[in-house]
Amino acid sequence: MFQICRKIVSTLACVALTGLPMSALASPGDWTFDSIDGGTLSMDAWQGRPVLVVNTASRCGFTPQYDGLQALYDRYRDRGLVVLAVPSQDFRQELASDDDVADFCEVNFGLDIPMTTISHVRGENAHPFYKWVAQTNGFTPRWNFNKILIGPDGAVVDTFGSTTRPQASKITRTIEALLPDS
Repeated sequence: MFQICRKIVSTLACVALTGLPMSALASPGDWTFDSIDGGTLSMDAWQGRPVLVVNTASRCGFTPQYDGLQALYDRYRDRGLVVLAVPSQDFRQELASDDDVADFCEVNFGLDIPMTTISHVRGENAHPFYKWVAQTNGFTPRWNFNKILIGPDGAVVDTFGSTTRPQASKITRTIEALLPDS
């Protein structure tokens, strides 16, 4: 009903017709993040593609997962996968500035995955994307390197905790099912 409603009438009219709050009608394609490299990263630019969104931190026991995130991106990017790193200080394990994070990731991991500026991923100051995931799917990151897989249709396909490595078969199988054949 939401997709039909959104295509036929304005969002405000959808709110009136469904009686739901505007935030319930939002989707990942509606949001942007500030890029750590400057400019913005728009989820709308990745519409029709799967996006793995991962809250990250530079001083965490799971930080070596950056290697797996980059390998996952390298393996599937030509088929459409986007891996988005969202550095966060919510668990007090991130470096002091965006520049420090960018330098750390470049020097230690050679990352070229899209990365946001340091952002909140939980609580009242959370980025709207994370608020939407919490509201619609009941998922809030409990620690660094939690993963949220968004399908090509903009819906949350699955979520994975910190201990699930980026190249775990349950992640790669789910991603492969969302990608076009090569």
